[in-house]
Parts: sequence; C-alpha cells; structure tokens
Amino acid sequence: MEKDDLTGATWVKSSLSGPNDGNCVEIARLAGGRMGVRDSKDRSGPVLVFAPAEWVAFVTTVKHGHLG
Repeated sequence: MEKDDLTGATWVKSSLSGPNDGNCVEIARLAGGRMGVRDSKDRSGPVLVFAPAEWVAFVTTVKHGHLG
C-alpha cells in the first residue's frame, strides 16, 4: 500500500481532548475517505490511518466504551 501524503492534511483537535493539551488527539480527512489520527503533543510522530469502514468501526467502538 502506498504511504499517505500528510503534507496537506488539515488537522483538527478533538473536542473531547483533555485540558492543558494533555491526552489530546487530532484527526484529518485524507484522500479516499481515509482518516488520520495523531497525538497533538507529537505532531511529527506516527499517524494512524483508517480506511472508511475501519474509521466507522473505531468510532462506534469508542462511543460504546469498548476500549480500555
């Protein structure tokens, strides 16, 4: 699979992120309907990239509290 080009991505911080920039994540819409997720404290660090169906499954899982 080709690596996603993140140079033009517009990152948005989650409204549910913790105060004082702690426990913050940012998301960006990528080409092909994919979504990128990164740690806002490490913007040059790794990015998780989800295919559209994977993103829906991830968000559904988080909303129902099935992680952690």
